[in-house]
Amino acid sequence: MGSIRRHESKGTLFMDFRFAGQRLREYTSLADTPTNRKRLLKALDRIEADIALGAFDYQKTFGKPLPVKSDEARAEEEQVGSEALAPKPATPLFKDFAETWFKEAEVSWRRSYSITQRGALDKYLIPFFGEKEVGQITKADTLAFRASLAKVPVRKSSKTLSNRRVNSVMKPLRQILNEAADRFEFTSAFRNIKPLKIKRSDVMPFTLDLVQRILTTARPDYRNYFTVRFFTGMRTGEVHGLKWKYIDFERRLILVRESIVLNEEDDLKTDGSMRDIQMTEMVFEALQSQFRATGSLSEFVFCTRGGKPINNQNFLNRVWAPLLRHLELQHRRAYQMRHTAATLWLASGEAPEWIARQLGHTSTEMLFRVYSRYVPNLTRRDGSAMERLLKQHISLAPVTGAITPIHLAIEGPPSALPAT
Repeated sequence: MGSIRRHESKGTLFMDFRFAGQRLREYTSLADTPTNRKRLLKALDRIEADIALGAFDYQKTFGKPLPVKSDEARAEEEQVGSEALAPKPATPLFKDFAETWFKEAEVSWRRSYSITQRGALDKYLIPFFGEKEVGQITKADTLAFRASLAKVPVRKSSKTLSNRRVNSVMKPLRQILNEAADRFEFTSAFRNIKPLKIKRSDVMPFTLDLVQRILTTARPDYRNYFTVRFFTGMRTGEVHGLKWKYIDFERRLILVRESIVLNEEDDLKTDGSMRDIQMTEMVFEALQSQFRATGSLSEFVFCTRGGKPINNQNFLNRVWAPLLRHLELQHRRAYQMRHTAATLWLASGEAPEWIARQLGHTSTEMLFRVYSRYVPNLTRRDGSAMERLLKQHISLAPVTGAITPIHLAIEGPPSALPAT
């Protein structure tokens, strides 16, 4: 990958990069200052991005023909010296160091995260970078890899990988290259590569009327399930992994302690996800009804006839999608049930801190950023709470006597006042 370097005899900066099989030096008259380095680094980043995309035009960029390789080799000897040409120490192959990194990092991951990282390594990263030394991977290589990912078709679809998926594959690459750079003392090829922009996910909570329609139309064996999801805000894995030992009917609490991820029991998403959710009367009654149905059948609250936890894909294909089609509703992710709980709590005036705790958030930041804009749509009377507050606590007596115009309070002679 390229770099910004200092010409020792002149104290000025130059670009050092490779293009068309040559190592090129482009010298400037800029002094070696942090500002000038930052300026040249941005220019070099643009050049390497164009090289990766096959769109770099040397003559258009520098106003001169591309140097002949032999001339460039002689220029390197004269201007940089033999020290600059000294071979870099060997570094391990990417496939070998990636395995070392994975084994060292895996102990701190959830099982599901380990599976996704392993998949990114085996399917994308090792096939592309496996035989290259980690120290020889350039920024141009990294950008070219990302560009190739963006063209990968999605299975059973005409679409290509989303920006979110591309970013998730690039994340372990960044971690591997940065860790290798620290250990073997070279500059990481991931310098100044920012994630692709991700379109904000649509939040489409259901109104109370739609919730009512779903609860009265859903299959009887799933009615309690929907009630719990709509009025607790639990995540899919948390509901599917909910066990009877975590239901406290006496205190009317749901203790969120485990989850089901990729059809297996797993830890919760974050430390803040461990929480106690207060049952509303509807949720309390739904869970009592569910206990009569499955309490003696399985340790899981919601389960199949064989006592196994609900398979999420089966639920989506056989229950959720058909229900929305039957009600002639636009398809929405089942996760919108969690969004619905959040917006209903906000609309009812519950304290934001309490809502955040019920959802498993460590602060109210996400609550306001994601959900608060839907509250007026649910209450139908944006500003009505302030209206009620003012009527209850503010009383102004009728004004009697003459009212002095405000402009008479201004200092200065009457002649200086504006005409009224």
